[in-house]
Amino acid sequence: MNTTAIPLSHPELPAWWRSVARVPDFVALMKPRVMALAVFTAIVGLAIAPGHRDPLLAAIAILGIAVGAGAAGALNMWYDADIDAMMARTARRPIPRGRISRAEALVFGLVLAGGAVTTLALAVNIQAAALLAFAIFFYIAVYTAWLKRGTPQNIVIGGAAGALPPVIGWAAATGEIGLEPLILFLIIFLWTPPHFWALSLNRSDDYARAGVPMLPVVAGRATTTRQILIYSALLVPISLLPWALGFAGTIYGAAAAVCGALFVVLAVRLHRASEGDRQAPQRLFAFSIVYLFALFAALLAGSAGNQRAAMLSARAAPTVVAWAEPESVATTVRTARNSTNLIGDEI
Repeated sequence: MNTTAIPLSHPELPAWWRSVARVPDFVALMKPRVMALAVFTAIVGLAIAPGHRDPLLAAIAILGIAVGAGAAGALNMWYDADIDAMMARTARRPIPRGRISRAEALVFGLVLAGGAVTTLALAVNIQAAALLAFAIFFYIAVYTAWLKRGTPQNIVIGGAAGALPPVIGWAAATGEIGLEPLILFLIIFLWTPPHFWALSLNRSDDYARAGVPMLPVVAGRATTTRQILIYSALLVPISLLPWALGFAGTIYGAAAAVCGALFVVLAVRLHRASEGDRQAPQRLFAFSIVYLFALFAALLAGSAGNQRAAMLSARAAPTVVAWAEPESVATTVRTARNSTNLIGDEI
């Protein structure tokens, strides 16, 4: 008896379901962990800014900064898709895996960037929108397209883009740039090289294979660890400036001193470690993330405490007036009446 095999056809999934299934890939395209750090530092910049903040506008500002950071991540992956496919650390990203095409990533990134900048310009202020647009441009055109493949100082100069979120947050709250956010910018700017060089020490083979001239590839481990130590030492006094200048309290000052000392100790140990020691750079890299979060969390906690103190003072003010001496109140009323009469005479 002859039997004929009948092939079973698998039903094709609906288009809407296929689109939903790709959402995690588009989220990964936005580099959510990097985006989270940028958003957190932007929140701190906005929170410590002087003046009253409308909750709705603050939420719109943070959302715009988050979307802008995601746009930068998507455009970075679009441009770097060729070298991402060569490195073990990045080979699982959506474009090298074929989950998203380069054209889709480009369109996605441009739409996000345009939407974020436009939202800030229309709903918040033009200064914050301009800073966000500059940060995206600098990260893609200057760092990704030029510096990353052209110089071992790529991280040093390119770190300016990642240091801008607290400045954008401050500008969203005030419409201007002050000394305080510039110091926060400088802290992140000096933190970036030791953070990324510590990571690249254990990934130098990856970078060499992709043709990216990271400092460990070009100059070797000894030079890289020495540079990490120099930047770590410079970071400590700069990180204490918010406390020294009075816009951060004792909690922040203690956190900056303790965390800065630990940062330098780990940098010294890395510099003294043997060539094959992979734990020393990994420890410094992991601690550098904790370091930045701890510093900015301490700033945020101090800002929240100052706001509570201001609210309590404002609530207590009417009580002080109510318990003032009758003669003082009467004098104040007479002075106000006399002032009104003088104005009337002038008119």
